Amino acid sequence: MLQNEDVRFTSSSIKLPLFSLPHLHLRTPNPFIANLHLVVQNFPKFPHPFRQNLNPTAAFLRTLSKFQHPFHQKFNPQNAILQFLRKPIIPFSWNLSNTSPLLCCASIALSQSNLDDSAPSLGTKTGSGNEERVLISEVLVRSKDGEELERKDLESEVLNALKACRPNSALTVQEVQEDVHRIIASGYFCSCMPVAVDTRDGIRLVFQVEPNQEFHGLVCEGANVLPARFIEDSFRDGYGKIVNIKRIDEIISSINGWYMERGLFGAVSSVEILSGGMIRLEISEAEVNNIAIRFLDKTGEPTVGKTRPETILRQLTTKKGQVYSMLQGKRDVDTVLAMGIMEDVSIIPQPAGDTGKVDLVMNVVERKSGGGISAGGGISSGITSGPLTGLIGSCAIYHKNLFGRNQKLNLSLERGQVDSVFRINYTDPWIEGDDKRTSRSIMIQNSRTPGTLVHNQPDGSLTIGRVTAGIEYSRPFRPKWNGTAGIIFQRAGARDDKGSPIIRDYYSSPLTASGNTHDDMLLAKLETVYTGSGDPGSSVFVFNMDQGLPVWSDWLVFNRVNARARKGLALGPMHLLLSFSGGHVVGNFPPHEAFAIGGTNSVRGYEEGAVGSSRSYVVGCGEISFPLMGPVEGAVFADYGSDLGSGPSVPGDPAGPRRKPGSGYGCGVGIRVDSPLGPLRLEYAFNDQRTGRFHFGVGLRN
Repeated sequence: MLQNEDVRFTSSSIKLPLFSLPHLHLRTPNPFIANLHLVVQNFPKFPHPFRQNLNPTAAFLRTLSKFQHPFHQKFNPQNAILQFLRKPIIPFSWNLSNTSPLLCCASIALSQSNLDDSAPSLGTKTGSGNEERVLISEVLVRSKDGEELERKDLESEVLNALKACRPNSALTVQEVQEDVHRIIASGYFCSCMPVAVDTRDGIRLVFQVEPNQEFHGLVCEGANVLPARFIEDSFRDGYGKIVNIKRIDEIISSINGWYMERGLFGAVSSVEILSGGMIRLEISEAEVNNIAIRFLDKTGEPTVGKTRPETILRQLTTKKGQVYSMLQGKRDVDTVLAMGIMEDVSIIPQPAGDTGKVDLVMNVVERKSGGGISAGGGISSGITSGPLTGLIGSCAIYHKNLFGRNQKLNLSLERGQVDSVFRINYTDPWIEGDDKRTSRSIMIQNSRTPGTLVHNQPDGSLTIGRVTAGIEYSRPFRPKWNGTAGIIFQRAGARDDKGSPIIRDYYSSPLTASGNTHDDMLLAKLETVYTGSGDPGSSVFVFNMDQGLPVWSDWLVFNRVNARARKGLALGPMHLLLSFSGGHVVGNFPPHEAFAIGGTNSVRGYEEGAVGSSRSYVVGCGEISFPLMGPVEGAVFADYGSDLGSGPSVPGDPAGPRRKPGSGYGCGVGIRVDSPLGPLRLEYAFNDQRTGRFHFGVGLRN
């Protein structure tokens, strides 16, 4: 074959975007699809075949030339994360759209020497330009050495990629080069050279291609958090096959997408095809270099904080040396806000010099004062008669950040016509020096609560007075699980409406277990709580046990266990809520501590405690809620409760003289309204004795 040698080539640089990572779509553009501009300089003036000295064949041969694809089996994508970290960052936004493109040699300038610039340019012209068209008689695919390809499937890939270059077609140089781009864009070839050969039958166009190597191994560097299984699965289908750059581009997109979905600062920084079919994949992960706390005032200016920085830092799950995660950072912000002493919190990641790491600055705005006075009110569900007897007023003096360590002190008083509670409570949410997030709470309380749930008096009111002091320790021991252990001392006794101690009720049933005016007990407390997602209506499980310790001979000894569970299920636009509670007491316990069944948080349709007063009990509820309009929801429900026949075993059998049935059910309808205090519930229910009752409650059922 006679190859044209009258054309020389020069190359210049253009920008060829390799890939970008948009905000939402993880699809990476193909790196080979680029605008390759052909600059034809001093295009020759060819003789026309019907005129003297005109030769279009020679003209076309002078315009085709070979060129090497810019990849040359190696490419280096820009490190998107590190480029991102060189710019100011808005908290919790990740903008990767400004990654710098790769510089590649991809344009060709053609020129021919010894041409007569004054000769006329002839040939068939295109509709939109002045390029000449020349007839091609044959199109072949060969290796870079001019031999036939050993693999026919690769030859088919080339032929399938051709759009304009067909036998017996008139082509321009631009159309040939566009087909060269399509061949490279198939991903199987690292170079493609179009060669025009003048034969007796016309011009033969030969595409000399060099296939990529076969994939025989992978080396991955820098992937500390990316699962090895993920990388292996991504490349597994390619072993023993020709490397397809398009497929590698898709793998890069999936790896970068894995990091973005998890909010991690990581991305593929380079990919290289080595000799022997080995692919070297380098991943850059931005590790946390340092975490600093910066106190700001409400105007955004730096100020001196009252909280110790170490008190805030120990709340963070993000630690030095970890790959920074924006999702984890958001959880840390929520955790610091939940301390109750900060008005605003944000995390700003910044590049740590040229180390490839990231420094985190947490900006915090403290509340104006850690302490204060508050007042409020409420309703007691244990009050069943009188228009105002259920109302409770309250006031409190508190400090939420003692010694700058987030320790809390609260002195509160609640007072109603029947109820009264005075409480001193000190809480250290995280004991200093403990690595298990153990909290400590010390409590002293003097209270009076209605005794009508168990011992309602026809001739007047009855209250239960309690003096309580104790200490409790609590810590999370598994995700969503929390445990509490403590020791509580309690002295409790009954009083009449005049405040005088009494030991028997209207029906001569005992009001204390010891026979004295009060009962003393030292209780060891254990409690386990599962909170699910924490959203309203999510799964909840609570189990607690109290054990009376016989420190003194007249102190009560008993064991009380209680459990409750709640499960929410979505049924299209509706929501099903199932709840269950139950308990049992063994030993000598005060009668007023019996389980009261019936009421707003038990079996609706009955008054508080009207179903039973028992040593054992079970209560179940099913409720379906559905949206009505705005924050208002409707609900239908059914409740059932039983004392399991244990009512007579309570000391004095307070349920028997009061003719409590021991079991009952109720069903009804209600509405729910979202409020800052939780769902406001207004319900009307019928019980199995065909009587109806309105119920009002705040929050979900216990």
